[in-house]
Amino acid sequence: MKQTRLAPLVGVVGCLLVLVSLGLPYVLVRTAVGSAVGTYYGEGALNPLVGGIFALVAAIVLAAGRDERTDPPLAAGVGIALGFFIVVVVTVWAVTVPVGVIGGMDGPAVLSSHRWATIAVAALIPAASLWWSRTLGLL
Repeated sequence: MKQTRLAPLVGVVGCLLVLVSLGLPYVLVRTAVGSAVGTYYGEGALNPLVGGIFALVAAIVLAAGRDERTDPPLAAGVGIALGFFIVVVVTVWAVTVPVGVIGGMDGPAVLSSHRWATIAVAALIPAASLWWSRTLGLL
């Protein structure tokens, strides 16, 4: 597979992983889902679901650029911008959510590292977009 098609595919996969990661607590928490997960996402300075909306938009833009339905350099630039915005939103939420909220949820212990895993998968989006920009000769 050509590098110019692999890099945006990695970005799309990163976007989908962000969406899966943000939806995971709704599946894993055993208490009243709306209240526990809503509190978990609502207690930080920013709601990470905003990053999820932008991850959905970034997935569409990266896929369109990969298939050349959108100008690939433009799609790569939008992927960089949206990717960094997603990382910032998720990081601000992860740093500001109180630890007591996480402990109050009735779910598996893996939820204690959920915030950090979400940041890691969100970082795939700008990294893949930068990689794509480099393979297109823009950087």
